[in-house]
Amino acid sequence: MYFHDKKKITNSNKWLKRHFCDKYVKLAYKKGLRSRAKFKLAELNNSDKIFQIGMNVIDLGSSPGSWSEYAVSKIGKQGKIVACDILPMLPIKNVLFIQGDIREKVIFDKLLHFVKLKPVNVVMSDMAPNMSGYSCIDIPKSIFLCNLALEVSRITLVQGGTLLLKLFQGEGFDTFLKKIYDLFSLVKIRKPYSSLTSSREVFIVAAKRK
Repeated sequence: MYFHDKKKITNSNKWLKRHFCDKYVKLAYKKGLRSRAKFKLAELNNSDKIFQIGMNVIDLGSSPGSWSEYAVSKIGKQGKIVACDILPMLPIKNVLFIQGDIREKVIFDKLLHFVKLKPVNVVMSDMAPNMSGYSCIDIPKSIFLCNLALEVSRITLVQGGTLLLKLFQGEGFDTFLKKIYDLFSLVKIRKPYSSLTSSREVFIVAAKRK
């Protein structure tokens, strides 16, 4: 076995240990939630008031569905969510789920069909690459997915709309952040308490689409 393979396994084992010992993971399991991610979105919404009754939302990287599940409870029956992920997701009432790769035209066209029927107020993305444990590999992959979410926002969001996305800090972070400022008037960088302190992940809340 190569040295970098051993390091990858070691990093994965450390992550798993931290993950299952985390109090939010335990709390999510106790409450029967789909994942701990629901706590992160709740914190972000409490601080930035992202959702309102009647809003229409796109949820990228939605599986297993924690963000959609939380958001649908805030937008009510008047709102609608279209969620997309490569991985399967159990049904959620008032959430249209599209399984597939957003980079594929047929999947993207399904999202655009939703946009034609409903104005989109929020695009949220919890997309993340399969982590290798090497920042020189993981950070560019993360930024690529964030650029994808930004492009979806550019095409679909109404004026004044909001983009919420997860990004891992590292090389290229500042360059990507400038693109966010070019499209949105109000940009905040958040680190929820429910996010692992050892993780490079932060969340960008970009409001008031120009």
